[in-house]
Amino acid sequence: MNISVVIPLLNEHESLKELHDWIVSVMQSNSFSYEILFIDDGSTDNSWKIISELNDSNPNVKGIRFLKNFGKSQALHAGFAKATGEVIITMDADLQDNPDEIPELYKMITEHSYDLVSGWKKKRYDSVIAKNLPSKLFNWAARKTSGVKLHDFNCGLKAYSNAVVKHIDVYGEMHRYIPVLAKNAGFTNIGEKVVKHQARKYGHTKFGMNRFINGFLDLITIWFVSRFGKRPMHLFGALGVIMFIIGFGFAFYLGLDKLFFDPTGRLITERPQFYIALTTMIIGSQLFIAGFLGELILRSKRHQQRYHIKEALNIA
Repeated sequence: MNISVVIPLLNEHESLKELHDWIVSVMQSNSFSYEILFIDDGSTDNSWKIISELNDSNPNVKGIRFLKNFGKSQALHAGFAKATGEVIITMDADLQDNPDEIPELYKMITEHSYDLVSGWKKKRYDSVIAKNLPSKLFNWAARKTSGVKLHDFNCGLKAYSNAVVKHIDVYGEMHRYIPVLAKNAGFTNIGEKVVKHQARKYGHTKFGMNRFINGFLDLITIWFVSRFGKRPMHLFGALGVIMFIIGFGFAFYLGLDKLFFDPTGRLITERPQFYIALTTMIIGSQLFIAGFLGELILRSKRHQQRYHIKEALNIA
């Protein structure tokens, strides 16, 4: 199969038929073999009913329905697990991503050997204050911390080789950082393509300003995981040893001072350096233990299921 189109959605029943027809038109005009996987992330409208109807009329349509809203990352993770295409295309269900971009994205993966190609909505039809400016700041921070030179990390329209989606683990709210996850997994040939962005035709956005706060917190997380996720002792152990040495140095100084220079003076416990030494050594020991526990957790962690499927259509 040439292409798997993975579409996570939440309450987008108005746009699904139009999006489906548009994708099918593109696939047929380019003679692609394809599948469309709709991942219903706990919709409360008629989205699943429409997906079921599309599945009845088009055997290339598949669907997964979650018991409740687990989030976009979990929806993508489920879609990636079931996708069988040579190239996997992700797009949002709100018609703001243009399916006409699919042939060129497919060509960049298959003919130019990219592992991942991310869309860049260079011209946007969103609010400048509510989305554009925070998005620019967010993308700048992501470029600086990750080393991945993309202009639009959070663009829903992306193309992946099959190997990429089978080797990355999208969890929490890490869908924003899939290119970074791919780089950390060893897929370094990451490209970018300017894509058309369209104004929302139906409904309203499901994301508020809090997504930028969460995005920056996740950015700190992925920076930490990228650098120290496989070796927590290198961070916590090093900090712990440094702080313990500082505390021990204060304690050693106080001991020498009391023994040789001020044996009849005030007690050691009356001096502030004693509490600095004690606190620093305790914190250093705790940091070292945290690094040690992190290493133990890494060696014993097990894969945990993050979503629960209620229904599935045409999924092997």
